[in-house]
Amino acid sequence: MAGARLATHPKSQRALEDATPPKGWWGRVRRWFRPPRKLRLTREGKYFIGITFGVGFAAINTGNNLLYLLLGMLLSLIVVSGVMSELSLRHLTVVRRLPPRAQVGRAHLVEIEVYNHKQRVPSYAIEIEDLRAGQPADKRCFFLKISPRSAQVAAYRRTPARRGRDRHVGFRVATRFPFGLFEKSRELGAEGDLIIYPAVDPVRLPPDQIGQRLGGDGALGRGAGDEIVGVRPMRDGDDPRDIYWRKSTMATNMVLRERARESRRDIELTLDPTHPESAPTEDWSTRFERRVRDVASRAVAHIKRGDGVTVRCTTGDRVRADSTVGADPLLRFLALLEPAPGPASLAPPPTSGAKPQEAA
Repeated sequence: MAGARLATHPKSQRALEDATPPKGWWGRVRRWFRPPRKLRLTREGKYFIGITFGVGFAAINTGNNLLYLLLGMLLSLIVVSGVMSELSLRHLTVVRRLPPRAQVGRAHLVEIEVYNHKQRVPSYAIEIEDLRAGQPADKRCFFLKISPRSAQVAAYRRTPARRGRDRHVGFRVATRFPFGLFEKSRELGAEGDLIIYPAVDPVRLPPDQIGQRLGGDGALGRGAGDEIVGVRPMRDGDDPRDIYWRKSTMATNMVLRERARESRRDIELTLDPTHPESAPTEDWSTRFERRVRDVASRAVAHIKRGDGVTVRCTTGDRVRADSTVGADPLLRFLALLEPAPGPASLAPPPTSGAKPQEAA
């Protein structure tokens, strides 16, 4: 469900633990037995290890010097692979740039910048995975070469499928350099939050009735609208942009146009986030998400028309938005809205030992 709390993914949890220093003797022991680097054999690496064992077994059985020479060369390639991959992973800083907002069903870009702090050694074949809480790492950025004392920027495209708070917790930095036999990786902690707004559908509102905007829901008066209600002599402090030049004959006798105050109506939309059961069912969650999407669509349509919109929940929370502030406060409120237990789910269960009372 979109509004529910997300469980922490194992990769994300390990990234957070690697970013924090160990505490106590048990933390130091666990850090010792779990090094910050992780090594995984590729398919080519499995074949290479199999060939190495075969050559070593043949060299021991036959005592052939040529086989021993070949075995030493194969083992030296493993050592060189470990040293060069370690040099590529060292002294890298990864920064994530999130967009200011995102919406369900609309793709957005996330920029990943990698900076190489090494003085002389470049980093090759670096792959960055963006880790998010409760979700597997499915977005990667590849950097072929990062020169010393320089940075490279890449971006990936993601389309959110549910609203709420998208919590980024870290990165997984990996490389298969130089021979592709092993994949060495490390995890870095870097937190970042992105609010996913609910999807907004185009809504066609009924036309305004006569008198709703001018006098229907508010009194007509002087203000900063578009219509002109009269003219008057200019006073100190007035805006010179409202000078009526056709009636201003002298520099000392300026005439100012008086504008009408626009009257906008307020629309109130009600949303019930409570569920009667102890835990929300899948059917109820689907209807609730559909209701949130409908409220967001209608609210955005009213704001575009110039109306003020107030979204009120039955739990007491409310938010108001209009054309001056835009729809961001309202959409953010709907994005972070979570289901709440209703009165029926909070009622204590009846005790089995209670005796029924007799009617008088």
